[in-house]
Amino acid sequence: MTTQQSKTLAIDFGTSNSACAIIDNGIVRRIPMERESETLPTAVFFPASRGGMRIGSAAGQALIDGDEGRYMRALKSALGTPLLNEARLIGGKRRSISDIITAFLAELKARAETATGAHFTKALSGRPVRFHSKDDARDAQAETDLRACYLAAGFEAVDFMYEPEAAALASAGAAASGDIGLIVDIGGGTSDFSVFEMHGTQVKILASHGIRLGGTNFDHAVSMSHVMEHLGHGSELERELGDGRLPVPSSIFVDLATWEKIPFLYTQDTRRMVKQMLPLAVEAQKLGRLENVLVDELGHDLAFAVERGKIAANATGARSQIEMGLIEKGLAAQITEGSLNAALSTYGDQIRNAAMETLVRAQTAPQQIKSVVFVGGSSLMGMVSREMATLCPTSQQDYGEAFTAVVDGLALATQT
Repeated sequence: MTTQQSKTLAIDFGTSNSACAIIDNGIVRRIPMERESETLPTAVFFPASRGGMRIGSAAGQALIDGDEGRYMRALKSALGTPLLNEARLIGGKRRSISDIITAFLAELKARAETATGAHFTKALSGRPVRFHSKDDARDAQAETDLRACYLAAGFEAVDFMYEPEAAALASAGAAASGDIGLIVDIGGGTSDFSVFEMHGTQVKILASHGIRLGGTNFDHAVSMSHVMEHLGHGSELERELGDGRLPVPSSIFVDLATWEKIPFLYTQDTRRMVKQMLPLAVEAQKLGRLENVLVDELGHDLAFAVERGKIAANATGARSQIEMGLIEKGLAAQITEGSLNAALSTYGDQIRNAAMETLVRAQTAPQQIKSVVFVGGSSLMGMVSREMATLCPTSQQDYGEAFTAVVDGLALATQT
């Protein structure tokens, strides 16, 4: 890096991936966070015995290698919820998710300072338009929580900018004066939308809107519809006394399909509950697989398998399978483009309706949209592009910088 660097660090702290950038001599410079990569997974791993917290790909590699410890992902989803400040024994020490987010942000700051030679006192952080769709108090609390984490991580001040509005700044170069565009930012935890209009080279935001829905919800839906039946979801238990049967409680499967809740299933109480159900299970083999997942702590391995299956099926005519061989040799769940679309069908409606609401707030008709700009990894789902083609049939679809548009726009905003 050279001179004239901004002292403000732009940070896209995402549910699934994070990135940092600065303005260096008037140019956006993304800061490599690991192995020259401009993004890194928002994931952490705490070894069971010794060693410090690992983040990003190193955290995922520890999970793949079968190292003993605690893997955690989708930390951002806990902001504004009671789960954020619940202390649990993690890596030999009682920690809350708030503590872990703080440590993660501190590591981003340290790596950015090492890479640039600068000292960053201020952060400009992206945030979704809505952390929580319909709860204003919880939405405000989420920003308060995140601000506290930034300050505890060593920043003296932090400002926030809506992520789709940052993406609009980064997308301005491809638009002509007078053009109206729609940003569709589907991340790991939220879906955000901004309608923008170009005035010369300046971006004017006409309206922004968002809902709490993202890639982790897609994973959850696929897991519940394709995988959990193989672990006993929907099966029954014989009554200990009397005739008839009872359903296996669904809550454990719901949590196992939820990224941020997986680490908290590995308790003696949960394992004991499943062990007590086994002798009563009508389909004991399936419930035995659930027990294996909990005892061997395979929840995240299963979630990654679901994610891979979802991505593989996201193609015209695609047919794949969700591999579960770690649980039982040869075990797999079939997934096709059709079954994927069926699992996500209600989400498509929500995304289209949220985008339409953004257009209404912007007082803009769908046919006025020149281009729809897709941002965030989950915007690459075919379901999303189909819904936007239905809503804005005359617009062009642009996938330019889906993974870095937000951090680029945040860096540009540090100049103002």
